Amino acid sequence: MNQKFTEPFNRLKKYCEAEQFKGYDPYDGLTSSFFKWVPGLSSSRVMRLAWIQFFKRSPLNLRPLLGVKKDYNPKALGLFLSGYCNLYQQQALPEYLDKINFLIREIDQLKSKGWSGACWGYNFDWQARAFFQPKYTPTVVASTFIANALLDAYEITGAPELLTTARSTCDFVLKDLSRTYDSEGNFSFSYSPLDKSVVFNASLLGSRILARVYSFTKEKELIDEAKRSVQFCCNYQKQDGSWGYGTLPFHQWVDNFHTGYNLECIAEYMKFSNDNSFQTQVDKGFEYYINTFFTDEGIPKYYNNSVYPIDIHAPAQMVITLAKLGKFKQYQQIMDKVLNWTISEMQSEKGFFYYQVNKYFSSKISYIRWAQAWMFYALSTYIKFEHHEQNKNL
Repeated sequence: MNQKFTEPFNRLKKYCEAEQFKGYDPYDGLTSSFFKWVPGLSSSRVMRLAWIQFFKRSPLNLRPLLGVKKDYNPKALGLFLSGYCNLYQQQALPEYLDKINFLIREIDQLKSKGWSGACWGYNFDWQARAFFQPKYTPTVVASTFIANALLDAYEITGAPELLTTARSTCDFVLKDLSRTYDSEGNFSFSYSPLDKSVVFNASLLGSRILARVYSFTKEKELIDEAKRSVQFCCNYQKQDGSWGYGTLPFHQWVDNFHTGYNLECIAEYMKFSNDNSFQTQVDKGFEYYINTFFTDEGIPKYYNNSVYPIDIHAPAQMVITLAKLGKFKQYQQIMDKVLNWTISEMQSEKGFFYYQVNKYFSSKISYIRWAQAWMFYALSTYIKFEHHEQNKNL
């Protein structure tokens, strides 16, 4: 393993385990006991949105003062699960298997109830510009990351109930999510059952889990629906290879890590389906991604047209994107440069990673889902893939 990343990862691992994988989230402001206590705040859409943005943007962590408690976030547990699966595949230690089984049990306890299949949401009410999501409302994002992690664990343990649960998540995707169709009959999946938004990365995450489960079950419906939903999103790719976040007027930005999501999901659809129909779109999108979002100094930009805010999600997703697209070795030099910058500028002495670096100030709050789980998954992926490359050269 690249020794310069061993110590930073071990410090992060020690921190996360000491916290028992619980923590704060950028969007957890509505769980504040103070916010719930003040009359009229929680019933106002504008106030909910403003309160969340205030918590999210503040460089000071006001959560302990205003009654927000650390908690399990289902998606974070899924990312940690994938991370420990990476570690176990690199070195089959009993302590890694213990963590895998622990996380599987906790994830099972946090399932959202009353839907067509296994699904998960966030552990807080959440107000976005486009919609409101009550606590544990299932989303395609949280549900598919978790189902993907369960399949990672299934490939290690062979426990049939893990595949059964992941297959059940496909029922949630197919039966509970809304669809937006184009004139050719292709469609996107909605973010959750409660909205009808078109968010490309969210829909593609739904496509990816259908394709991966298909690789085990060979159900034609799964791969047919996956392809139609991938086609819908590829039809919205711009001439330069980029995607906006979605189709709504206020979703037209182009950012780093959601572009990485898109590329990862389309590439994995092709891998699991043996259908290379979208290779041109992936190649075009990757050229845009790698040439747009990372500076010569190794700084991961947030937007295509702006460096700031520098968000921890971007370097984490870079590792995942390069690994999933089979470009780990080819682009390892620039990846190492980005990770070196990130560790130097965004990891605390306690081991956790900061949320964002801005031009004039930084948010050094420890967020379990947005920062720690993502960097745990990313660095464990780096360890796994570099170990694989070293073994190939023996």
